[in-house]
Amino acid sequence: MDRIHRQDGVDLLTRTVAPGVALGGLIIGFGLALKGPFDGITGAEETVNEDLAAGRDGTWDTITAVWSQIGNTVGVIGVCIVVASLILWRTRDLRLAFVAPVAIAMQGLIFLIAAKIVDRDRPQVEKLDASPPTASYPSGHTGASTGLYVAFALLALRIERPWLRWTTVVLCLAMPLLVAFSRLYRGMHHITDVTAGLLNGTICALLAYAWYLHCSSRRRKRRS
Repeated sequence: MDRIHRQDGVDLLTRTVAPGVALGGLIIGFGLALKGPFDGITGAEETVNEDLAAGRDGTWDTITAVWSQIGNTVGVIGVCIVVASLILWRTRDLRLAFVAPVAIAMQGLIFLIAAKIVDRDRPQVEKLDASPPTASYPSGHTGASTGLYVAFALLALRIERPWLRWTTVVLCLAMPLLVAFSRLYRGMHHITDVTAGLLNGTICALLAYAWYLHCSSRRRKRRS
C-alpha cells in the first residue's frame, strides 16, 4: 500500500482546500444577500414551505423521516468510515479511500462557518424534526449527504460492469435529492438552504476526487 507523501498534502491544500475557501466565501456571500438585498426571496420560499406543510400526511411523514436520517451527521460519518475502509481493503489505495472523508470534512467546515455567520432563521412552519443548534442556511443534512454520495458516485465510475456502475451512480446521486426534499417537507429549511447544501457538497466531492486524480497522475509519471 502506497503511503501519503508530502506532495500529496501540498496538493490537497492548493487544489482542494484553497478552492474550498473560495466556495465558502461564495456560499456565505449569497447567504448574507438573502438577509439583505435578496430578502424578498424568503417570502416566496415560505410559500413553498407552507404548501408542503399543508399537504402532509402520515405516510409521507414516515418516509421523509427515513430520508432525513440519510443526511444525519452520525449516519454520514458511519457510512463514510465503513465504505472508505472497504475501499482501502479492496484497492490498498489510501488516497482513493480518502476521497469521501475529505469531501465531507471540507463541506462540514464550510457549513459550520456559513451557518454561524449567516444565522438565518428556519421556515415559519411546524417542524417535524428537532431543530439542531445550527441555523437554517445552508442545509447541513443536504450538504453532508451530497458530499458523501457524490463522492461515492465518482468512485463508482471505476466499476467495470456497466449495469452495476450506472445503477450505483444513479442510486448515489438520488440520495442527496431525497434528503433535500425531506428537509423541505419537514419544515427544516428553505429552498435556497438545500440548494446551497447541494452546491457545497457537490463541489467539495469534485475537488476531493480531482485531488485523487492529480495524485494518481503524478505517481504514474514518476514510475514511468
